[in-house]
Amino acid sequence: MPIESDEVPRLKDIELTGLTRLLARYGLELQLCPSAKPIPGSYWGESEAGLRRSRLFARRDSPLHSILHEACHYICVDPVRRDRLDRDAGSDDAEETAVCYLQVLLADYLPGYGRERMFADMDRWGYSFRLGSAQAWFEQDAEDARDWLTRHRLISANIPSFTLRRA
Repeated sequence: MPIESDEVPRLKDIELTGLTRLLARYGLELQLCPSAKPIPGSYWGESEAGLRRSRLFARRDSPLHSILHEACHYICVDPVRRDRLDRDAGSDDAEETAVCYLQVLLADYLPGYGRERMFADMDRWGYSFRLGSAQAWFEQDAEDARDWLTRHRLISANIPSFTLRRA
């Protein structure tokens, strides 16, 4: 059932099974954190998801877009950085745009969420794109991100490969 709300959807708004299955396809483990406690490995703090190696940390109030964004950092980093991943993926601009693009694609694999909701959440949360919206960027200005993901064999014909970056 799609999420029908003006608020940014949070982990508490979905069934965990679909998310844990999606993350597991990449070897990621979701670790739930207690309410109101700091989230380990969170770059932004507050309720934003955190990442330490193959563990993705989140609370029930963590935004879904944040969880998918951190998962995509794990997918997109090279193996050396993945092995020591803790809070900051150390991505350059090209990799960061690829992460944003991939999180949109993966939103379609999260039951009840989808890319349209991801676009709205990215805009609402303050992701910044030259064309003024996440959807406009994705549809008209993201060729560099698609090329990066294709070159690293993380997508093929705009479909996730469900593999991790190898080099």
